[in-house]
Amino acid sequence: MSRYFDYLYILATLGFTVYGQLILKWRIAQFGPLPAELAEKFRFLFGLFLDPAILSGFAAAFLASLAWMAAMTKFDLSHAYPFMSLNFVVVLLLSGWFLSEPMTLQKVLGVGLIVLGTVIAARG
Repeated sequence: MSRYFDYLYILATLGFTVYGQLILKWRIAQFGPLPAELAEKFRFLFGLFLDPAILSGFAAAFLASLAWMAAMTKFDLSHAYPFMSLNFVVVLLLSGWFLSEPMTLQKVLGVGLIVLGTVIAARG
């Protein structure tokens, strides 16, 4: 039973990583495009950095790193790392749902191949 509990570290890594990516994209899209002038770019990026939602994305990335370190104490890297490819699946689905991004046949087929590769690698 405890071995299954160990997979929660990988799941937490996935969850925090996906959250961070989605929240960053959502908030950055609300700020608009990156300005052309160098000084304006720095001001723009600094403003993004101070946004609470974006800060939560950075915090999620930090928590994902902690969860990944915990996972590395339980699994071989060659076993655990293929699960990180599931980020592509979850981000594709949730970006289509939450961010109304297009879900094309090519994206679905590509992610399907990633899932197939993940299953093969995880069993090896």
